[in-house]
Amino acid sequence: MKRIPWNVLLALLVGLGLGLVYSWVISPRRIINAEPITLRADFKDQYRSAIAAAYAATGNLPRAQARLALLGDSDSIEALNAQAQRMLVSEANGASGEQFEHADQVAALALALLNENNSGAPLPTPTIELVNNVEAASTATFPPPPPDVPIVLTETPQTPEAQSTISVPTPRPTHTAVPTLGAPFKLIGQETICDSNLPDGLLQVLVLNSNRRQLAGIEIVITWDGGEEQFFTGLKPELGNGYADYIMTPDTTYTVQLVRGSDVALGITAPSCQTSDGETFSGGIKLTFQQP
Repeated sequence: MKRIPWNVLLALLVGLGLGLVYSWVISPRRIINAEPITLRADFKDQYRSAIAAAYAATGNLPRAQARLALLGDSDSIEALNAQAQRMLVSEANGASGEQFEHADQVAALALALLNENNSGAPLPTPTIELVNNVEAASTATFPPPPPDVPIVLTETPQTPEAQSTISVPTPRPTHTAVPTLGAPFKLIGQETICDSNLPDGLLQVLVLNSNRRQLAGIEIVITWDGGEEQFFTGLKPELGNGYADYIMTPDTTYTVQLVRGSDVALGITAPSCQTSDGETFSGGIKLTFQQP
């Protein structure tokens, strides 16, 4: 059997090495126009954050749903809630201060999707494309109405041109277009929990709508003498979409309120409890808020 000369084998190895260096380091292949479903997990998180930021600015929920569908998540609401929790943990570990705002936007989008699923009907949010089209058409054909002419309903029949002109001042969707939760929440329950199996000083908060469905993405503010923190419902879906908790420090009095408007729970402090053996431990408090 004839052997390959060593100089030929060496040349092949050198050529192979140079080819790998060129293709991996000098001129690696660039992938463009990839589908969102093929993205890496951290890039999918960035994609969801961008969708949530766009929804916060436009209030266009159908477009946000269409974009989320491209990620191929089995449950978009669960994926958004899980990402919001990761972002809040990252913020607590000293990440950028913008993380909290982005987490709020992600949680708000999850809440909007949950509300739409519960209602069974799409939310009446205006689309930015329709507003732009109306503005473009009326700018090209008709002058804008004078500022001193009030837009009111009159008994005088309007021509199609006048109706088109009146549609121009339709307000653009802004951050306030995020669906509101209606009337302020009422504090309907405050229980003392003495369970040695739970963490000491556990404050549990449950938020319900008027149909007693749990609501995710509700921001809760807890304050005490010299401090304040925020946390959200829905970050522990295994305990319920409307569930949130906080560990209280012994001998500290807290005030708890929902950011979107609610009764204020005053004088919240970890109670002193005893086990069956007579040992003392810090119990917990459970607060229940519900829309009237």
